Amino acid sequence: MIIMVYSTYNAGSIEGFLGAPEYSYWFVRKAFWPALERFGIVVPVTDPRREVDTIRRTAARDGQAHLFFSFEPPHKTVLDLGCPTIPVFAWEFDTIPDETWEDEPRHDWTNVLRRVTAAVTHSSFSADAVRARMGHHYPVWSIPAPMYDANRHHAATARGWQAPRDLSISGIAIDVARVDLEKFSMQRAHADGADALRALSLHIAEPGRPPQNLTLGGVVYTAIFNPIDGRKNWNDLLAGFIWAFRDVPDATLVLKITHFDAVRGLLPVLSDIAKLGTFQCRVVLIHGMLPDDEYQALVDATSYTVNTSTNEGQCLPLMEFMSAGRPAITPLHTAMLDYVTAENSFIVRSTTRPTSWPHDPRMATRTVRHMLSFADLVRAYELSFAVARDEPGRYAAMSDAASRALAAFCADEIVHERLGEVVRFATGVTIREGLLF
Repeated sequence: MIIMVYSTYNAGSIEGFLGAPEYSYWFVRKAFWPALERFGIVVPVTDPRREVDTIRRTAARDGQAHLFFSFEPPHKTVLDLGCPTIPVFAWEFDTIPDETWEDEPRHDWTNVLRRVTAAVTHSSFSADAVRARMGHHYPVWSIPAPMYDANRHHAATARGWQAPRDLSISGIAIDVARVDLEKFSMQRAHADGADALRALSLHIAEPGRPPQNLTLGGVVYTAIFNPIDGRKNWNDLLAGFIWAFRDVPDATLVLKITHFDAVRGLLPVLSDIAKLGTFQCRVVLIHGMLPDDEYQALVDATSYTVNTSTNEGQCLPLMEFMSAGRPAITPLHTAMLDYVTAENSFIVRSTTRPTSWPHDPRMATRTVRHMLSFADLVRAYELSFAVARDEPGRYAAMSDAASRALAAFCADEIVHERLGEVVRFATGVTIREGLLF
């Protein structure tokens, strides 16, 4: 079988586009690749309209089944190909776009979904949203990115209270305690602050410069997000941490910033910190695409993973860290409904508010977002710290529960089984014990 895959960004371009629209689709495609290879030869394409049917004709001539997975939202999926086409997309709202704007019929996802073979999304919540509009029998599968097997070995290093650990960071690592935050005040941020970040970026990028050393210990909270994405609600994440631990030097928050531009990625975060007054807890910012060994070391040094999003399509960082046995501080809504429980997380209460679909320029109110209780977020931080410091048995139980929940949700074999259902539906090819007949 020939399986074609496409995403806007690829291995050669992704580093320069972290934080750009749909950048995370490349990471999802990368995670799915080994699972797809179990069904056939995976062929990346760069121009679906030009390449897919050419490859399809060659495959058909050789008697091979063929299938095209488009890792893009439906309104960007190429239609009317001769090859069975399956959009693979993340969605985090309770309704799907079913209206046209800007004279583009594809903005109405129902027009697209009727013209493709099937669809794959990454949570039961989003699959239900598709079925609610397309009908109960519409062929949509909830298949998460297979994150568990690649991260499960880190569960052995899960500790609430972390001994000091030295990390090497090839990108930018900023310990906020060593920063003149006055440069990032409202009055000076876009001049002095931006200039300081540009100079730091150039300094870090100097050829032959060794990685920075970063020591982490105590109770370490890690969050990974794009600060330009308002759905991540990172302002509450940061303020809640400082509010809870203003006088606690053993609490550390690591913010791994995913944005290709250091100034655009770091400046809003540092400016926000500058508003929060003095504090003894530690805040560390990391910017840049870390090599695998450095990223793995960060996972090992982490006690808890934190998410304060208003909506999630699947939340790869949360899935990674929980697969690694790290309990979470997180709300329980949208994609998290599939794997977050009171046994593996400190759940933050939330309520719904009207909002619009993120790519709708009309900003028409058609769906909802989930707003967190700030007081409950602070409570979750405080309780999690007490568990890490004083209740190692409870922390170990939560760590084990996190790992087991993600094993049941996104282990390789589970993803393989569900992808097999999609392949059978789209091609009619029979699959037995991982082989095609």
